[in-house]
Amino acid sequence: MSMPATDRDTRTDSSLAVERLVKRFGGITAVNGVSFSLARAEILGIIGPNGSGKSTLFNLIAGAEPPDAGTVRLAGRDVTRWPAWRIARGGLGRTFQIPSLFDNMSVWDNLLAAAVEADWQGAPERAEEALELLRIGEVRDNLASELSGGQQKLLEFGRVYMRAPKVVLLDEVTAGVHPNIRKIILGALRRLKGAGVTFLIIEHDMEMVREICERILVMDFGEVVAEGPFAEIARDKDVQQAYLGRRT
Repeated sequence: MSMPATDRDTRTDSSLAVERLVKRFGGITAVNGVSFSLARAEILGIIGPNGSGKSTLFNLIAGAEPPDAGTVRLAGRDVTRWPAWRIARGGLGRTFQIPSLFDNMSVWDNLLAAAVEADWQGAPERAEEALELLRIGEVRDNLASELSGGQQKLLEFGRVYMRAPKVVLLDEVTAGVHPNIRKIILGALRRLKGAGVTFLIIEHDMEMVREICERILVMDFGEVVAEGPFAEIARDKDVQQAYLGRRT
């Protein structure tokens, strides 16, 4: 098993580097000294039981919550404590477990709205690319509220694509979706990785994690308890204890 990420230095030239992040809520330490880094075009998975600190970690990276300690670097720049909008403009994209869309706007207009602060002149062309990449062209004129749950996840992914991010945080992007939509998402991930986009993924779908992630971090009680490729992670006793609830 590779050395846990909390015990090794992060790389300042990484697409994303997190160092000793800490977040407390009253007497609860939700994230406790987490460190890791991602190389360009790497896909890193984060797994762990509910309440292990995964979503809080995403909030710290994306600027939705300020850390109590530690640093976040995006493309070599220290973005710790930047507001979320500024981090997004700096090249970070994010999806949520429950898609956040403009329900009373069409799929096409949702895509264009995501580009308001990006490359507006190239927005129509990029929106066409998003429709093709995610295979939602047939519903381009539908309101977001008329889409299925899986199609809404595809549209939210498309809205992130519109901003041409360097790093994307995906929060359970395949949860509850039809197998065909899951295939579309996996295909999009592979294509964007080939174009140099870096991904950090929270996921409970272990088959997806095995298929797409080159490296996996396992969190429990706000800490990274294991790190490595899927085959090693699956055999690790700390991981088994975390998921079976047998930590002492």
